[in-house]
Amino acid sequence: MPLRRTAAVIAGSALVLAAAACGDDPAPGTPRAATAEEPVLVFASSADPAILDPAFHSDGESSRVTSQIFETLVITEPGGTGVAPGLAESWKVSEDADTYTFTLRPGVRFHDGEPLTAAAVCANFERWYNFTGLAQSDSVSYYWVTVFRGFAKNESGTLRKSLYGGCAAPDDRTVELRLTEPSAAVLSALTLSSFGIASPRALKAYRADEVAGTADSPRFTGTFGTRHPIGTGPFRFAGWIRGDRLELVRNDDYWGEKAKLGKIVFRPIEKAADRARALLAGSVHAFDYADPADLEALKRAGAQVLERASFNMGYLGFSQKTEIMRNRRIRQAIAHAIDRDRIVGTRYGPGAKVAQAFMPDSMWGHSEDFAGYGHDVAEARRLVAESGVSEPTLEFCYPSGVSRAYMVDPEGNFRLMKADLEAAGFTVRPRTLPWSPGYLDAARAGDCPLYLLGWNSDFGDPDNFLGTFFQSFSNQWSFRNEKIFEVLDRAEKEPEQAVREKLYRRANALLADFVPGVPYAQSPSFSAAARNVTGWTPSPVLPSDSFARVALR
Repeated sequence: MPLRRTAAVIAGSALVLAAAACGDDPAPGTPRAATAEEPVLVFASSADPAILDPAFHSDGESSRVTSQIFETLVITEPGGTGVAPGLAESWKVSEDADTYTFTLRPGVRFHDGEPLTAAAVCANFERWYNFTGLAQSDSVSYYWVTVFRGFAKNESGTLRKSLYGGCAAPDDRTVELRLTEPSAAVLSALTLSSFGIASPRALKAYRADEVAGTADSPRFTGTFGTRHPIGTGPFRFAGWIRGDRLELVRNDDYWGEKAKLGKIVFRPIEKAADRARALLAGSVHAFDYADPADLEALKRAGAQVLERASFNMGYLGFSQKTEIMRNRRIRQAIAHAIDRDRIVGTRYGPGAKVAQAFMPDSMWGHSEDFAGYGHDVAEARRLVAESGVSEPTLEFCYPSGVSRAYMVDPEGNFRLMKADLEAAGFTVRPRTLPWSPGYLDAARAGDCPLYLLGWNSDFGDPDNFLGTFFQSFSNQWSFRNEKIFEVLDRAEKEPEQAVREKLYRRANALLADFVPGVPYAQSPSFSAAARNVTGWTPSPVLPSDSFARVALR
């Protein structure tokens, strides 16, 4: 499966793509097209990115692409979950953990030729902190809200005082990031691709902050996130035609070791089985989220099958924006109705197991509190009767156009859960939406009473699971539980690891009692590649894979 024959065809379309993507906007730093002689990797993604401005995305397919274009101050160590140098070659943390001082690498430039300076880094933090209007919605600036909590002028009562306390640049290579209170988790959080550093010049020129529509359905009317994403990474943006392909080309002015590939083409292919067929037919080189049912066929055909360690969790979420979901007996009934063992046993592959917490069991601070919600139809019916809700009806949302390690086949999971709920006396009204756009926006806005989602860890800290979900009010879950909020606040601030671990165990117990949703699966994921692909080491932290070291032999 050499796929060499695809290079000339793809390279021939590069200029057309770039023209289609860029329109009439000026394009400082526009990359040159790859030639037919340079290696081209074709990667089958499960969906198009939602947006290429890292500040405005929260989905894996967007992050997979933006991680090649933008870089963060610190990164997740390759193959692990620790923190390693990124744009910052070193850092220091103050004794009270409220000031982080970073020393930037010398000689780094953005794709538009502008130098990376401490002032440019601070301009990015100030941009995020000063978002207004729709940009403050957690359906738009999701990770800023979950990590830094609030803005310079909060426009919603659901937002809290910001953790961000300011950014100073004493010289061109020194960044002082100040917090309003201590945080033991913020350094790991800064590995998130959403904190990728963008060219301040490009942000302004391409109107990055223009957001229209509604919080439920935002529209990015500037062109930075669709036509001109400009960072410092090993690849530059070349063009994008939604539903067809997105192209990146090597950044030959990169500050570090140059990428081995001349170009990457991302092709959206919704179904895992279709991605496998494309690989076997020789039309793509690699893909993620392989269906476990396809693994043996891929191996027999000579493809590489790569296992990505389990660092994820799939859950059935409840939005308490809807009255029926504010009834704890109903939530408990749903938890007992779902046969989690059957779902994992029939819909997941080797190494999968039932999730017993809103974090994987490989994460410190894990506990087994949800084990008490075994499959028990009689108990579910009893709880429904006690709830006072006659003929309970649930609107159940599930996505199309996506597969994930925690949810390889969303429709298959939905059908099994629907049957379980109906057996317990619920009426289920299905509602399916395309993953992007539509589903994520609806779920994040709390407009799906019952929904399927999950989490691939972004960084190696329990705060990335429990803090992201439950440390404060979010529209997605739409509940207020001050006891849970307070324990998670303490856990983030606490500098002692042993004390933090106890606090996260306590939070897990409180969550099992409150039942904001039902964790049901954790699973390793499987990637596949043609035999001539080298240098791809899937990370347990998704999606932090760098393609800079990937090559075709």
